[in-house]
Amino acid sequence: MAGDAKKVESVESSLELIHLKEGLTLLKGRVSTSDVFGVSNSDLVPGKYEGGLKLWEGSLDLIKTLHSEIQNGQLTVSGKRVLELGCGHGLPGIFTCLQGASITHFQDFNVEVLRCLTIPNVRANLAREVHHEQSLATKETKSNVSTKIRFFAGDWSEIHQLLLHVTDVECRSAVDSCTQHEPCDGYDIILMAETVYSLSSLENLYRLIKKCLLWPHGVVYLAAKKHYFGVGGGTKQFKYLVEEDGTMDASLLAEVADGSSNVREVWKFSFK
Repeated sequence: MAGDAKKVESVESSLELIHLKEGLTLLKGRVSTSDVFGVSNSDLVPGKYEGGLKLWEGSLDLIKTLHSEIQNGQLTVSGKRVLELGCGHGLPGIFTCLQGASITHFQDFNVEVLRCLTIPNVRANLAREVHHEQSLATKETKSNVSTKIRFFAGDWSEIHQLLLHVTDVECRSAVDSCTQHEPCDGYDIILMAETVYSLSSLENLYRLIKKCLLWPHGVVYLAAKKHYFGVGGGTKQFKYLVEEDGTMDASLLAEVADGSSNVREVWKFSFK
């Protein structure tokens, strides 16, 4: 195990600039699955590698939608607590850091993905932002990047024990228990890109969301394909699960049919 850890830490990523829309760019790393996991040309190895080294289209769709929501006054990120589930590159979470989130937590199944890709991406983008701010700074200004950032690796069935989470006793049994003096744990915003591909994992994912989302004003943003061929998941299946539970409302924010993949969607979920 020690040898494997040393090998992972020695993997280097090359940086690329991603242009999302006019005035919005982020840096992303590139590492190979063969260098990190010893497998080649694979997006998924069940139980070993869950595709986190690939930059999926949904991550970019999600950032563009978040940007539009902020621009239109539908979302405030500044001062909020954010969790990105199945983060991989972590670009949506990084975007919230740059928008002034007070806390941003990144979760991925693979610790190797966090070490080799997510953490370097976070460092590169925040350093770039600080450098940009310093180039514009006067004596009266200071860096706006003050987000408290942490990284968590693990399975969705158990990871809530390490994350901020809400219990029925703490908040949901009585609104009065959440006061300015005794804030409930939980996240104001949960982000997910391409996390609903596997039908078998959807229930664990949804349970985790309900444990970690701050009630009653927390929101979830999901960007994913309508259907993932071969693994059975998709936005349709996840939305059905949410509707069956009856706890949350769902609204479609964007649909992307650009020919690069199956039809993709961005959904927003909130408590009823």
